[in-house]
Amino acid sequence: MTTSPNGNTTTCCIAGGGPAGIFLGYLLARSGVNVVVLEKHGDFLRDFRGDTIHPSTLELLDELELLDDFLPLADFRAEALRVNLEGDEFMGPTLSHLKTKCKFIAFTPQWDFLNLLSERAKDFPGFDLRMNTKAIDVVRENGRVVGVKCMAGDQEYEIRADLVVAADGRSSTLRTATNHQVVEQGIPIDVLWFRLDRPAGDDGHTLGWLNDGRMLVTIPRRDHYQVARIIRKGAIDEIRSKGIRHFASMVGRICPPLEKASHGLADWDDVKLLTVQINRLTQWHEPGLLFIGDAAHAMSPVGGVGINLAIQDAVATANRLVAPLKLGALTESDLAAVQKRREPAARRTQRLQSIVHSQLFGGKRSPGQPISLSWSLRILVWLFAPILRRVAGKMIGIGFQPEHIETEAQYKSK
Repeated sequence: MTTSPNGNTTTCCIAGGGPAGIFLGYLLARSGVNVVVLEKHGDFLRDFRGDTIHPSTLELLDELELLDDFLPLADFRAEALRVNLEGDEFMGPTLSHLKTKCKFIAFTPQWDFLNLLSERAKDFPGFDLRMNTKAIDVVRENGRVVGVKCMAGDQEYEIRADLVVAADGRSSTLRTATNHQVVEQGIPIDVLWFRLDRPAGDDGHTLGWLNDGRMLVTIPRRDHYQVARIIRKGAIDEIRSKGIRHFASMVGRICPPLEKASHGLADWDDVKLLTVQINRLTQWHEPGLLFIGDAAHAMSPVGGVGINLAIQDAVATANRLVAPLKLGALTESDLAAVQKRREPAARRTQRLQSIVHSQLFGGKRSPGQPISLSWSLRILVWLFAPILRRVAGKMIGIGFQPEHIETEAQYKSK
């Protein structure tokens, strides 16, 4: 199938216009593969999404000659991450030793990143991005997925494709529709997201705050912080019952520099709950269908690696599938090869995240009680700090299986 854009048959249809879906769509169209990307919203303006673009992804942007266009979009760059433990600051993961062009994390609103990729991808004749269009189910014929059912407004229609890629996130509609088996890992936390004004003169380099047995993460933007208050899973009702003023005062106690700004929290509508998950599919594929990114392996916020892993999935998918898609010779063994390539990195990352959760939030306290930093972790931090900074920096900045662009460009963006 080769028609598109704006027809209802295509070579590849991607459900989900997040980082994995847009990046994969860009790569496929750049190599001459017709692709339709479906995004259920009318724009990319979603707050409290992952905004950290790590050195592994910056390398890919450089390989695609997009880095110079991307870097001005960044609100902030961090070559190292500081953490404040009960009033004492120490240097966390460092990136300056990495063998990459960019030895920093770029904090960039996700919508700016996605807008850049999608606008550049529109230079390729085979790229078709359909906003306000949601994939709701797959279309099957003779035991194979041959397309997707979509909703655009109140109109339902089908798009036929040689390959459907489900990149529709941790709450994947296509994963539910196809009943793929999910392995869940019990996670003891959830996250409350909110915005606070950034104090004048603040350098933004301290990202983690653990004080009074409670934890905050502060992600810098140009004029405000995107703040994550870590809570125990199941504690949200108890926290809300104490009122927004009590919650705001607790924020100020955990992070004293934000004490004044916390007064701006006026209503629970300002606070969004993220239910943290770590899970994975046992099988990422079936004939005509492939899952990537959070749809295949949902990550916790630890390390901010979710976007970057999803993009690595997209690159590995393009590297393996461009040739068979262009030849009309795609087989399920090609899809299995993507899982074989990417699953080990996803599982190792999830295992590491689970260890961090266990160290920071393990134990037998009831939901809502303070967290604590285990003594074993304290000893490791202080005894092996220089080594841990470098190792943690590499794990966060590069990951376990960095990918590189292997596909050739049939078209160039302007």
